[in-house]
Amino acid sequence: MPSKRVPFYQRRHKHFDQSYRNIQTRYLLQEYAARKVASRQAASFRSSAGTERTTCRLCARRLHTSAEEESQEYRKRTHEQKSDISEEKRSRFAASLADVEEELRSARLLAREHLDRVTIQRMVEEQMALERYAVEESISRAPEILVRLRSHTVWEKMSVRLYFTVQGFPTPIVQWYKNEELISPASEPGKYSIESKYGVHMLEIHRANFDDTATYSAVATNVHGQVSTNAAVVVRRFRGDDEPCPSGILPINLPLPSEVCFTHIDVQFLEKFGVTFGMEGETVTLKCALLITPDLTRLRPRAEWYRDGVLIKDSKWTKISFGEGQAALSFPHLNKDDEGLYTLRIITKGGVNEYSAFMFVRDADALIAGAPGAPMDVECYDANRDYVIVTWKPPNTASESPVIGYFVDRCEVGTENWVQCNDAPVKICKYPVTGLFEGRSYIFRVRAVNKSGISRPSRVSGAVAALDPVDLDRLQTVHLDGGREIVICQDDLEGDVQIPGPPTNVHASETSKTYVVLSWEPPVPRGKEPLMYFIEKSAVGSGSWQRVNAQVAVRSPRYAVFDLAEGKSYVFRVLSANKHGISEPSEVTPPIQAQETIGVPSAPGRVLATRNTKTSVVVQWDKPKHEEDLFGYYIDTSVVGTNHWEPCNHKPIQYNRFVVHGLTTGENYIFRVKAANAVGVSENSQESEAITVQAALRGSVPHIACPSHPYGITLLNCDGHSMTLGWKLPKFSGGSPVLGYYIDKREAHHHNWHEVNSSPVKERIYMVEDLTENSFYEFKVAAANLAGIGLPSDPSEHFMCKAWTMPEPGPAYDLTFCEVRNTSLVLLWKAPVYSGNSPITGYFVDYKEADSEEWTTANEKQISHCYLKVNDLHEGKTYVFKVRAVNKAGIGKSSDISEPVLIEARPGTKEITADVDEEGNIYLAFDCPEVTEASDFTWCKSYEEITDLDKFNVETTGEHSKLYFKNPDKMDLGTYSVAVSDTDGISSSFKMDDKELERLMTLSHNIKNPTIPLKSELAYEMFDKGEVRFWVQAESLSPNASFRFVVNDKEVVNSDRHRIKCDYSNGIIEMLMDQFTIENEGTYTVQIEDGNAKNQSSLVLIGDAFKAVLAEAELQRKEYLRKQGPHFLEYLYWEVTEDCEVLLVCKVANTKKETFFKWYKDGSGLEVKELPDLQKGVCQLTIPRLSKKNQGEYKATVSDDRGQDVTTLDISGKVFDDIIMAMSRIIGKSASPLKVHCTPEGIRLQCFLKYYADEMKANWYQKESKVSSGEKMRIGGSEDVAWLQICEPTEKDKGKYTFEIFDGKESHKRMLDLSGQAFDDAYAEFQRLKAVAFAEKNRGKVIGGLPDVVTIMEGKTLNLTCSVFGNPDPEVAWLWNDKKFELNEHYLVSMEHGNVSSFTIKGVSSEDSGKYSINVKNKYGGETVDVTVSVYKHGEEMPDIKPSQLAKPRVMPPPAQDTAPPEKAKTTSTAEKSSRK
Repeated sequence: MPSKRVPFYQRRHKHFDQSYRNIQTRYLLQEYAARKVASRQAASFRSSAGTERTTCRLCARRLHTSAEEESQEYRKRTHEQKSDISEEKRSRFAASLADVEEELRSARLLAREHLDRVTIQRMVEEQMALERYAVEESISRAPEILVRLRSHTVWEKMSVRLYFTVQGFPTPIVQWYKNEELISPASEPGKYSIESKYGVHMLEIHRANFDDTATYSAVATNVHGQVSTNAAVVVRRFRGDDEPCPSGILPINLPLPSEVCFTHIDVQFLEKFGVTFGMEGETVTLKCALLITPDLTRLRPRAEWYRDGVLIKDSKWTKISFGEGQAALSFPHLNKDDEGLYTLRIITKGGVNEYSAFMFVRDADALIAGAPGAPMDVECYDANRDYVIVTWKPPNTASESPVIGYFVDRCEVGTENWVQCNDAPVKICKYPVTGLFEGRSYIFRVRAVNKSGISRPSRVSGAVAALDPVDLDRLQTVHLDGGREIVICQDDLEGDVQIPGPPTNVHASETSKTYVVLSWEPPVPRGKEPLMYFIEKSAVGSGSWQRVNAQVAVRSPRYAVFDLAEGKSYVFRVLSANKHGISEPSEVTPPIQAQETIGVPSAPGRVLATRNTKTSVVVQWDKPKHEEDLFGYYIDTSVVGTNHWEPCNHKPIQYNRFVVHGLTTGENYIFRVKAANAVGVSENSQESEAITVQAALRGSVPHIACPSHPYGITLLNCDGHSMTLGWKLPKFSGGSPVLGYYIDKREAHHHNWHEVNSSPVKERIYMVEDLTENSFYEFKVAAANLAGIGLPSDPSEHFMCKAWTMPEPGPAYDLTFCEVRNTSLVLLWKAPVYSGNSPITGYFVDYKEADSEEWTTANEKQISHCYLKVNDLHEGKTYVFKVRAVNKAGIGKSSDISEPVLIEARPGTKEITADVDEEGNIYLAFDCPEVTEASDFTWCKSYEEITDLDKFNVETTGEHSKLYFKNPDKMDLGTYSVAVSDTDGISSSFKMDDKELERLMTLSHNIKNPTIPLKSELAYEMFDKGEVRFWVQAESLSPNASFRFVVNDKEVVNSDRHRIKCDYSNGIIEMLMDQFTIENEGTYTVQIEDGNAKNQSSLVLIGDAFKAVLAEAELQRKEYLRKQGPHFLEYLYWEVTEDCEVLLVCKVANTKKETFFKWYKDGSGLEVKELPDLQKGVCQLTIPRLSKKNQGEYKATVSDDRGQDVTTLDISGKVFDDIIMAMSRIIGKSASPLKVHCTPEGIRLQCFLKYYADEMKANWYQKESKVSSGEKMRIGGSEDVAWLQICEPTEKDKGKYTFEIFDGKESHKRMLDLSGQAFDDAYAEFQRLKAVAFAEKNRGKVIGGLPDVVTIMEGKTLNLTCSVFGNPDPEVAWLWNDKKFELNEHYLVSMEHGNVSSFTIKGVSSEDSGKYSINVKNKYGGETVDVTVSVYKHGEEMPDIKPSQLAKPRVMPPPAQDTAPPEKAKTTSTAEKSSRK
């Protein structure tokens, strides 16, 4: 059952037993029953009073008196009961008060006794300290060297030991130096060994080399003084047989060798560059003087310079020189980018000699006081046509105000015009620069901003070109004979695509608080025209889209979208466009929010400073909990008491250990550290403890500290005379593995501690013996490493030395955690030392949240092993655990509660991976970037350390460790884990199950039993003559490889019919068959063997597969024969010209002068104006205006004495439709804008085209509605125009009209808005034309024909008759020489039937010659017709005149007031009236 803490008020309260509660309950029930009876009686009394009002007063008084008596009796009984209860309560309270007073008295006595013990203990300790000080003062003395160092001369590769003896008290601390530089065994593992025993100190140099020639010093120091001794070590090189003989003693009969045979060149650094300090803008040179032996021209060494492990090359910023015994690296203009650890490597055939030192570069003086330093490491990536991302690192602001943002500047290469890219400071160290010009190169720089001003600009970045890297991938190179190449652009291979498709894979490649970078892939197919992109955004839930780049089109498949609301989600889509139009939008992205993907890093952990040299200090710190893409760390220092911070480094360092140089000897400093990433700089860490700058004196190994104290001392067993103790590892190892533990003990209430063990204990469990039974003891433990013994732990609890006899097992111990993830961890523990009276059968694991009181059991059934993976934990919660062992007697004592553990996976957590190496060995691998020099990889199976070297092998190099399986089998199944010491609990596990082991063993078998990898399996290829080539290509073949072809289980040998060969350089094996016939059906196999590797590939040609190959071979053979005579190189195809002419084109080849060419349609020959020139190879037939009458089968033939070839093209159906579509495409692009043409019938909309036919898919739309031809709207056209006639337009006919031609892929539209003033003008013109047409139709006209000339003899009668028309009826008047004349018997005018007018001259005379006119008019106008009359005398010859023609009328305009067509009205002319009379 889970235990609960009892509240304080419950501890003081006295709880009564069940019997008391029953008595009290009985009293309450009696009181309740009495009250209920009284209420019932009162109710009955009221009822009787109401119902029996005839009762006499005496009876009523009696009833009232009896009720009062019963009520008084009830009250008396109740009062007595309450008095009894109150008395009992008072007695209980008095007893409780007495108990409380007794507890207070006991507590006061215990407190007074404890205070007395503490006072006595303090007095004893003070007295002992005083006595100890007096004794130490009497024996204290400064260090004194008894035996000094002795110089040595040794051969190379030998070991040398240096000894000296020193005495003093306190025990002196010894440091070893080489040429005044501190020797650190940790810096060169395996090079040095340092030992100290009984005042004798030894330095051993293993496998000495020439560089170990130096002066070695030993310095011994305690609080009373310091002494030193030194000696020289000379290492000589023994050359032996490699030493060449002088040329003078070479045998005469041997020629001098052409090459010098030296195998070793000795390089010594005579003068070295030290730690260098510079400032931005200065010129600095790092130099090393070298002694090269022997100095030979042919074997001159190579000098390489490195900065932080990266090779440095000659550039405008660095100049490298090497010669005349000196290597130099010059910096013409220092920048903070140049800060780092510089290494000079001299590379010879005999090996590599190197030397390193750090160079610090501080900020130049700010242009504005308080402005920050310049950013650094400006780099560009993801460059494209008009876009590039610029990154940089933030400056260190130790004493300046924090950086609030950055300005990015760009400059086109070749100019000096710097342009600021961002208007407002960008707050993170990354910025997408847009608006670049394609093909131009740019450089960039960055300036930091704080509240004081703007910094100096950073060093410029490398030049970057605004080019699309995908363009190179779109180029294909075709290699021709003779070393020639043809470069083809993928654009040339694109199909006939006009409008591109939509882009694909639109996603956010980068996000921040101020922008989102969208990336996508170009459309496929994309077309030949250059692409542009348009980006649209929409707030989630709004439903509306907004064009982002409405002003400037984007040419890169990336774009940075700014001006996004913080905390708001958006979706995006992209459209591609070219000169032909815009594509459909891409798929919409998932919701994207403008936010930082990483945050500001947390502050680093504890900072530890240790002494190094007289002017330097080693600073180490714990990495921050949240390492989010760190650039590195900045270290600041301050002299104690000044509170003025100065930067130690000006460029972020990647590791969590740094040597701070340039400090003042004897000064006290404190340090702090902050982490930096692209988002900014973290808060400062806690300040380190103050340290005095002096040469390191503590321990024999510098840069490490003593471990922290162990904790969690637990009693594991007791037999009455000894106790078995266990404890937990120190939380901090001091940078070196813990070598052992020292235990002290004392009896309870005693003041003196006694040493338990004089030599260190390796394990964390120890049996303390010689104890007194039934006595109480307490213990403390201290850990030791190379630096010394650390502080002891806090005293343990008081453990009673009493033998354990309980039947249940004792507590498990050493609870540790590993593999802490977001919802789980693995708990490990050790079995109890005391198992009870029977063996342990299992364990239960309990856990709870740290601030909870309820325990939960993780496993329902007991487990037999000492580990458990606990799942279903809550991320971010803190838990504690305990373990209970079980045997037959029951569940034993639980272990101590574990430390609280936070359930959260470390950032960048890595897991174990399983793989097979190049030799086929199966291994498990684990990488730990956080590894330190003191870290060890511990591999376990079932969480028990692997010690079986016959089955496993562990290889560890740096941060990489591998566990190799020597002979893997089913016994290797299980859970494997690895833990890395001296880290923050880094660990991982891997379950090797049957499936995984089988996969690895299969992969191992394939590597150990290799197969020849094939680039391509056996395939066939068809040649022109019907030859079939079978071929297979291997990745590579050696000249010793063998092969053979097998067809239907029979080997095929090289012959004229089967030509077999192998190209070993390309790995191609082929067999060429001249004739492929029905007999060749079957299975083809090629078998290859190359050393131990084998492989084979087969091709099955049976059934339909064989028939297809056979048909293809026969087709190729026929084609070969066809091409022996005149033939068509390209069969008939069609083209449409820009003038909408259709060309039928074919190409011929292998022609001669006698070759005949002929065109046919539907079997009939076509006559063409000009025969094609067959020598040019192209024949064309032009169809000027294609229509349905041109449909049919067109055929072209070419023939001569060698043969004939025919090609046909059926222009009908789909082919005819495709041609119409192609014409529509050209016509649609060249269509004119819609124009308005008014007619008397209405308003006509016209579109002029190159060619128009009814077969084209042309439509008219009014307000998005398709228009059909009818009485109201008539659709028509001619060869060069398409029109829409709006008959009798009204207000309903206003709106937007669209003429559309569809070419099968896109629609070509022309639009006109016929509304407003445009409609009004057109309507007015229509009305005017309608009125003119009406007037023309109804005006007076001469219908019957009158001759223009009449010849007549005197005396005859002339009659001129004509028909007239007009609505209303016109007036008719006859004129002579344009004058009116009087009617009489000689001149007669008549009107018959209302429309026939006659003019008669009786007895014509010569005076009647002249021009006679008839004038017909009404209110709409009229016309005049002239007739010339010529009279000749009797006997004269008739004049020779031209044949009579109809007289041409002269139109008369209507009167000015009659402009509109009136209603019909009947009028009569004067002539008509007279005729009626």
